Amino acid sequence: MAEAAATALASKSIHRRVARRLAFVRWVRRTHGWFGLWGALLGLMMGFSGVWLNHRNVMKLQLPSQQQINAQLELPDPRPATIDALAAWLQQTLELDRLANNQRVERARPVAWTEKGAEKGAAKGSEQRPLTQPERWTLNFGGPNHVVQVEYWVGNKSVGVRTTENGFIATLTNLHKGTGMPVPWILLIDTLAGSLIFLSLSGAILWWETHRRRGLGIAIFGVSVVVTVALAVAPLQL
Repeated sequence: MAEAAATALASKSIHRRVARRLAFVRWVRRTHGWFGLWGALLGLMMGFSGVWLNHRNVMKLQLPSQQQINAQLELPDPRPATIDALAAWLQQTLELDRLANNQRVERARPVAWTEKGAEKGAAKGSEQRPLTQPERWTLNFGGPNHVVQVEYWVGNKSVGVRTTENGFIATLTNLHKGTGMPVPWILLIDTLAGSLIFLSLSGAILWWETHRRRGLGIAIFGVSVVVTVALAVAPLQL
């Protein structure tokens, strides 16, 4: 009687462990599918544009249907005193429907090659004042399909305006990089990144729980890790 009871108890314990394991595997598989469905469209877009970005330098791939127009725009009198005032004037003058995506101020500084010339002059006993590069303002407007880049050297009477009209491929690559996109888009891409992390982990768990040839899988995973690390580290050692 005692042995039979012990056997029955052990059988129930094994059954519970197997049931919990199967429930866990079913949950991982189901959640894996939902996460994959959430990121399916974004994954296709990121994969397509990522292949293009990955090969654009090595294979010299140009972004098709990308047109650029360079122009000079005369400033009003008096000229805008701050970069914010310039951004407001540009938005009104160029009839832009968005505020500037990015504004940057590069402070005035001595020109590098004149600093070296001044050092040589000081060594010879003559004084030579280095030239000073004026303050530089840069502003970006628009979105992934239409970009307006403005450059202004403080003191000039005009600004340089470069307008870029992007085609379908260029727009996709800008969406990939988040160029000209608002914070909600960036957060949406963050959810895709989180989904990819979960899909990688859950995929490994599902493989481990549903395949018996684990030695072969571990070998394949080990080779992939070695190849990835080697290719990533090699350029850093040059």
